[in-house]
Amino acid sequence: MKQPDSVSITGVGLTSSLGHSYNEFASNLLTRVSGIERVSAFEVSDHPSQIASLIGEIPCPAGFDETEFRSRLRIEQCGIWCAETALRDAGWQQRPEGLRIGLVLGLGAEWMQSWEMDYRRGGRRAFDPTEEPAGLTTKVHRLMGLRGPQLTISAACASGNWALSQGRRWLELGWVDICLAGACDIGVTPLSLAGFGNLRALSRKNTTPHAALRPFDRDRDGMVLGEGGAVFVLERTSSAMKRGARRYASVAGFGATSDAHHMVIPCPEPKQGIAAMRQALADAQVAAAEVDYINAHATGTPVGDVCEAKILQAVLGDSISSVPISSTKSLTGHLLSAAAAIEAVACLIALERQVAPPTVNLEDPDPECAMLNHVWKEPRPGDIDVTVSNSFGFGGNNTCLVLKKAA
Repeated sequence: MKQPDSVSITGVGLTSSLGHSYNEFASNLLTRVSGIERVSAFEVSDHPSQIASLIGEIPCPAGFDETEFRSRLRIEQCGIWCAETALRDAGWQQRPEGLRIGLVLGLGAEWMQSWEMDYRRGGRRAFDPTEEPAGLTTKVHRLMGLRGPQLTISAACASGNWALSQGRRWLELGWVDICLAGACDIGVTPLSLAGFGNLRALSRKNTTPHAALRPFDRDRDGMVLGEGGAVFVLERTSSAMKRGARRYASVAGFGATSDAHHMVIPCPEPKQGIAAMRQALADAQVAAAEVDYINAHATGTPVGDVCEAKILQAVLGDSISSVPISSTKSLTGHLLSAAAAIEAVACLIALERQVAPPTVNLEDPDPECAMLNHVWKEPRPGDIDVTVSNSFGFGGNNTCLVLKKAA
């Protein structure tokens, strides 16, 4: 049986508190610029957590009407910017007639954010959802004139990994010629800040925003919400090489499970998280000892980080002390449904720049996480050919993505 062509990432479009382009994001990530600050877009004095990682104004893509673009919801601006700039980055701004471009977007509380904004303005859409217009995936698909299939994925924090896996599968099946895959989330609103705050999931270190999110640290007290997104252009490696396209990496492996333990608390015996990582490594035909960098899900919550440390120890075994591990959420915040997508960008940077980004604010590792080979304080140069990105979503969505350096 003929093996399917590998799938390469040839374009990246993103927006985050660390920048609106791949190069800007890479520069700020590797110089440890934090995007976390006190929320000023709305009143937060009565919130237990008053900080977040905010993206500010999203640029208007070239060729779009500025006034029309600004009239759209910010989640729409995010999706349009990321998708359009990804295509341009891949060299597909001029597309031949009949090119089948698929679109897979990971999204979360898209309607809740829309309804909340409308209600605050005196609207009633939350009480009559039939009045709601088309969703973001459909809007981006129509606006850009795409002709391939479209799909929205909602798997909480794991949505971006699922989107990349689905896009890869469509290419392997021959359903599309290229595929846009990624995730977006503009989730910093009064409702989300109150909801996660009342769950005691958020850091309350309001006086020191840049130092608040402390993955794996003994002094961690919760995550910090973030905004943004990332969309990638996927295409068959043979096609990308034929047209001389830049190849950031190949999408080499994916694993997914569900433990259905609790809506927000990780399972203390994380068998399914372990299984997801092992599935991904097997799919990529990579041994644990061959992994050169792991971008951990680590959100800075007391329970979640310890749970992931158990997963990493079980999967890596004797390699636990040699595989570099970090959590870039310490700089970007937790982008919720877009977390896996923006962390895939961090993995691309590690592969391209041959340096592992650090976990900032890690000063006193939790004894239950001390066995990990933490990349802390400074980025760590090294030979990086294989990266792993874990994303474990609320509700028990466990995913692992393996990216390999473009050969």
